[in-house]
Amino acid sequence: MNVLEPLIPIVLYVLPMLFFFYMGIDVLLRNPKKSEHRLVSIAIGCYFLLFLEEYVRYQLPLEYSSVLSAFWFANIGIILPGLGFHFIVKISGTYRKMPKWLYPYIFYLPLLIIPLGIINDTQYISSQQFVAAGIWKLPVYNTSYYAALTASILISVASLVFLSRYQASNRSSEHQAIYRVLRYGMILSLSWIAFFGYFQFGEKLPPYPYLYGGLIWCFTLQVAMKKYEFLNFNHHRYKKLFDMNPAAILLARRSGTIKEANPSARQLFSFVDLDITNLNTIASQELWKKLQQQQGIIDMETKIWNGEQWIDILVKGDYVVVDHEDHVILIMRDITIKKEQQRQIAFLAYHDSLTELPNRRYFYQELEKCMVKAQQQQEQLAIILIDLDYFKETNDRYGHQAGDEMLQHTAKLIQQAVGNTGMVARLGGDEFVLFIHPVEHQIQVQKILNQINTLFAQAQFVYGEDTLAISMSSGASIYPQDGTDVDTLLNHADKAMYRNKHQRKLKI
Repeated sequence: MNVLEPLIPIVLYVLPMLFFFYMGIDVLLRNPKKSEHRLVSIAIGCYFLLFLEEYVRYQLPLEYSSVLSAFWFANIGIILPGLGFHFIVKISGTYRKMPKWLYPYIFYLPLLIIPLGIINDTQYISSQQFVAAGIWKLPVYNTSYYAALTASILISVASLVFLSRYQASNRSSEHQAIYRVLRYGMILSLSWIAFFGYFQFGEKLPPYPYLYGGLIWCFTLQVAMKKYEFLNFNHHRYKKLFDMNPAAILLARRSGTIKEANPSARQLFSFVDLDITNLNTIASQELWKKLQQQQGIIDMETKIWNGEQWIDILVKGDYVVVDHEDHVILIMRDITIKKEQQRQIAFLAYHDSLTELPNRRYFYQELEKCMVKAQQQQEQLAIILIDLDYFKETNDRYGHQAGDEMLQHTAKLIQQAVGNTGMVARLGGDEFVLFIHPVEHQIQVQKILNQINTLFAQAQFVYGEDTLAISMSSGASIYPQDGTDVDTLLNHADKAMYRNKHQRKLKI
């Protein structure tokens, strides 16, 4: 006996069995609740049992080969093609379109041959005769063997065609990569099975050498699992990071169904039940359109509905494959306060913080634009300067709080009188300025001033228990009669205002 002969069963049977055992357990433990994982584990387990049968048959006398082949090898082998097809249909998601009375039973119709063979005492799918050839007990290939092999290959080819067509229609690059690996593995495995199944090599090779095609299939499956996290683990690899992340994280299907949300997301959407909410009902139209078109989402500022109000968020998004389905993962930060602060800063850059009227810079910009428009349309424009009388005395007697409230009260009244006919601004202290456009006659200017004085008299300023009277001095200038630039017009109005103030003091 050759000294290496004891190693032959170890290398050809025991080592493959160990590999299949490891693979089957590894896949099953990744997610024992998922049917995809169970299907793959059962298929690998079938290969394990086939190699175990061959190892047992190798150890036993020749007369046991027929019985082992008929009741062990053949019955296990008939399950494999259906399992493979079932797995392909499952991961592609097309099982959802199949009627319940058909799925998954159609894949296991070949199993009916087993009780049929028992009833008729006939082996339809395995060799019944074996011969000794060297150290091997080789089957005598018959019609039943070739018929079963051909049927098995045809079923596998059908599943391969199905996988190829689904790969072509799938837009996900990650999905395409996974299916490409599986397709290549199936092609190599089927090629091996066909070559070593149809042709006989005598005692040069062990019986049923096509079985080693299962190793090729398992190897490609292992590549897909490691490279693309195919059949990934049930537990979340970064569960703590997901839960502790201060940013709101949502995982949603392409349809918008929210699959997972971390605690920060549930806090952000505290007025929304995320378990029954669709993403398209809370996302802005801009964001939802990008998600539907699978466009890149990098630091996108948008709004989202939190169940109570639209809030400003900064969102990053990416597209991932989870449980063989396309998903989107969104990482969001609430920037509502930040945006409000930015708006406030932008507002204060052009407005007076006390009265919230436009400030000098904003007023000058708008006035220059309006003067250009008036020149183009050959229209007149009026500028009016207003200075409150006895404002210093009010401050000295009642304090700065009273003065501030008087300025706010006055600003509202002037704004009410001007309306949308022009623009009102605070120049500083107790001085206000406004322009009116267009102005057809000087009477319009006087009409606005009369409206302001009327409002001062009607809407008296009450501070504490005292009612404080508000009076003003004003001066106006008309574009283009009194000047064609801002400084000239303001200077003319300023002089007119101080003449008016002086005359009022003389009358008093």
